[in-house]
Amino acid sequence: MRALITGRNGQLGGSLANTLSPLGDLLVVGRGELDLSHPETIAPFLNENKPTLIVNAAAYTQVDKAETDKDAAFAVNEAAPYELATWAKKNDAPMIHYSTDYVFDGSGENYWREEDPTGPLGVYGESKLAGDNAVCAISGSAMILRTSWVYSAEGQCFLTTMLKLGAERPALSIVDDQIGAPTPASWLAAMTANILIGNRGDGWRDAFDKSPQIYHIAPSGVCSWYGFAEAIFTVARDRGMPLAIETLTPIPSEDYPTPAKRPHNSRLDTQKFRTRFDAEFPNWRDLLAKILG
Repeated sequence: MRALITGRNGQLGGSLANTLSPLGDLLVVGRGELDLSHPETIAPFLNENKPTLIVNAAAYTQVDKAETDKDAAFAVNEAAPYELATWAKKNDAPMIHYSTDYVFDGSGENYWREEDPTGPLGVYGESKLAGDNAVCAISGSAMILRTSWVYSAEGQCFLTTMLKLGAERPALSIVDDQIGAPTPASWLAAMTANILIGNRGDGWRDAFDKSPQIYHIAPSGVCSWYGFAEAIFTVARDRGMPLAIETLTPIPSEDYPTPAKRPHNSRLDTQKFRTRFDAEFPNWRDLLAKILG
């Protein structure tokens, strides 16, 4: 196997570089080597490097900025996956592409299934849905993994932001009416590796069907952002981390306005993935405890 992994400097790309290393030769690239905002450069790069597996962990993820930067969001989230999937099909290279709960409108309280109607609330979700549709339209051996609330112990994300603010401020107000499952990038990468690593050599191809498949993948259990923050501070205190935070106040979304509207319901039904790959998903709280050591 010669696997191309995009998004080297992102939370997920870095984790994938570690977890997929036992599978074979990895080419892990960032914007410096392959700038997905210029999709016309993708095919020449792939022709030169000839990967046998493409793992696209790169994305335009600045949800609020996307509202005024639509062309850039669609270039990275739609046009780039289309080019990757087109080359992958022509060259018999399966592809894994990561997507998001933002493709749904966040209504109701049910868990979203892969076949449920989509309805993004903003440009970021629209661009990611367009990317999903583009990959599916190519009809190659592609796997789209939709997940939610990705975080890690490093970089800029909700976990690191809460730890920083919690060490500096005695009081915080956190949105309590958006529900989802916090997903560690390292766990998502490990789950990706698990569905490939069991079959060395060309056996890893057995994870892919002949046509594109969409799977939802997130830990079990759900919480609000307020509940996530509360859990972060509880574990941090247990670990002896310095915290100034004393008061955590739940607030509705309208009290924390943002340029882009967020979905209220990001619950994902993961039964299809669990059945296909015989997988068991741990609770998000257990994963948080591991991330914080």
